[in-house]
Amino acid sequence: MSPDEDDLPDIIDVVMEMGRADEPAEPPSPPLLAVANSRLPAHLDALADRARDYIEAASSANTRRAYASGWKHFASWCRRQGVDMFPPDPQVVGLYITACASGTAIGDRKPNSVSTIERRLSSLTWNYGQRGQPLDRKDRHIATVMAGIRNKHASPPRQKEAVLPEDLTVMLETLDRGTLRGLRDRAMLLLGFAGGLRRSEIVGLDCGRDQTEDSSGWIEILDKGMLLRLRGKTGWREVEIGRGSSDATCPLVALETWLHLARIAHGPLFRRVTGQGKAVGANRLNAQEVARLVKRTALAAGVRSDLPEGDRGMIFAGHSLRSGLASSAEVDERYVQKHLGHASAEMTRKYQRRRDRFRVNLTKASGL
Repeated sequence: MSPDEDDLPDIIDVVMEMGRADEPAEPPSPPLLAVANSRLPAHLDALADRARDYIEAASSANTRRAYASGWKHFASWCRRQGVDMFPPDPQVVGLYITACASGTAIGDRKPNSVSTIERRLSSLTWNYGQRGQPLDRKDRHIATVMAGIRNKHASPPRQKEAVLPEDLTVMLETLDRGTLRGLRDRAMLLLGFAGGLRRSEIVGLDCGRDQTEDSSGWIEILDKGMLLRLRGKTGWREVEIGRGSSDATCPLVALETWLHLARIAHGPLFRRVTGQGKAVGANRLNAQEVARLVKRTALAAGVRSDLPEGDRGMIFAGHSLRSGLASSAEVDERYVQKHLGHASAEMTRKYQRRRDRFRVNLTKASGL
């Protein structure tokens, strides 16, 4: 799901700079909290800086990147069409998303997907709101056009294949236990599966609390298992990972082995292995590495070999671990829901993907 989550400058500055890159027709008005400090008493400068920090913390680096990209794209389109960006005009926005849907917007070689258009629309809503000029997405010029785009272009969601326990066991065997990279990858797969973690959560973990600024959580190893404290979209949550029934598939054993041999006691859990697999770097892994690892090992292990090779390369990703746990844990659904941090049982059920379809045949059960 994600590019590098690099440290970025203040989100307000990012979207302003990205907007200026293509020279929009009108310079945007100053956004919230980005006004010159001369408009505030000098003693409030420190609070204004802190407020900008909180604005940045309100969204992830990926979200900031998407908002900046969407704003830049819209600014370019407005400039080329000779229309003003300000004040926000629902009719102009309606024409813009129509251009996106038809593949005639700036730089588009084909029509945008519905999800891309919705992301760009969210970007405009956020950016206009930060400038104190809210965009009314319920206006008929936007809402009606967007409804038509969904009806005409929306396709069924493409869910990634779940990695089940028997798949994971074979995937682990494709990794070299004699190298640091192989030990790290084993720990990532087992921890990601047992914790039902998102890929960003896997690579965002630290050895302890308050160790790095870009951390999304930390671990605490106890006698009976491991406790993860994770920062998500709705706040902090705790995830309990118990010890496995076998050392070969126990996430704690795998993690402890990696940390011991990699000599990691502070900072990011999962880092790059360099020097022909003999040296461990200081920086945390990119979340995209989790997706690559799942795909690579699943293909090497022959998971879903019943499918064409091209299809197999498209169905595995980081989320395959998370959905794999939800699909295979034979416990009360509410425990799975809490473990995954879902607000509703309905969301948890979306992650439960079984391969043994038609186990319950209602056609026969009805007497037909």
